[in-house]
Amino acid sequence: MKLNSRAQSAQSPNNNSPIVLVHGLFGSLDNLGVLARDLVTDHNILQVDMRNHGVSPRDPEMTYAAMAHDLLDTLDANNIEKATLIGHSMGGKAVMALTAIAPERINQLVVIDVAPVDYDVRRHDEIFAAINAVTEAGVATRQQAAAIMREHLDEEGVVQFLLKSFVEGAWRFNVPVLWDQYDNIVGWQPIPAWQAPTLFIRGGNSPYVTEAYRDTLLAQFPQARAHVIAGAGHWVHAEKPDAVLRAIRRYLSENAI
Repeated sequence: MKLNSRAQSAQSPNNNSPIVLVHGLFGSLDNLGVLARDLVTDHNILQVDMRNHGVSPRDPEMTYAAMAHDLLDTLDANNIEKATLIGHSMGGKAVMALTAIAPERINQLVVIDVAPVDYDVRRHDEIFAAINAVTEAGVATRQQAAAIMREHLDEEGVVQFLLKSFVEGAWRFNVPVLWDQYDNIVGWQPIPAWQAPTLFIRGGNSPYVTEAYRDTLLAQFPQARAHVIAGAGHWVHAEKPDAVLRAIRRYLSENAI
């Protein structure tokens, strides 16, 4: 399916590959805006709402194969022959899955704080509880929603992140499908090895990319390069945007095709 997207033209003439930014679970195309604002100086940028998020179409399936096909359809719809893809968390898994179905459409690949593994762990039950509590309360404003969510969530940053998708008394993401398909979202089906250099950025405090996943990661991305950003967690791009952008720009310049 074609995804809702926002395209921005580079601020200066260049021959660089366009960049597609892909958000994570419960997010929207605005989430990687801090990266877009810098990278648009010399790259055309496309930000997307993934299926069942933002104002993209709803669908009962939430597999990475389906998400990868969505990205391919969206590249086609925007006449992008080849792109650099940057994905965070669920979005990182989606861009990795694209290497299995359309490797010829990928220029460079940046994966932020996720590994190509089945995590087999539930990290979001408290978030689902907070979201459902807001829905059941029938509140209309973000202020009211925030007060309810704080009863379930300790991290104010997570509350504020979720609130970005609470619009006119409703959630922009498709809560029932995300709950039903959660095992697919945290899961992973191994893919053929992608032989090009790939940048994996991880927060030093995050549990998502650890030494335990090294062999599984390298089997699928043998030219992976890891960049660890100390003092940051899973939301590394929001916590340390300058450090993330430096790592991305160094990788893009060293591996330009």
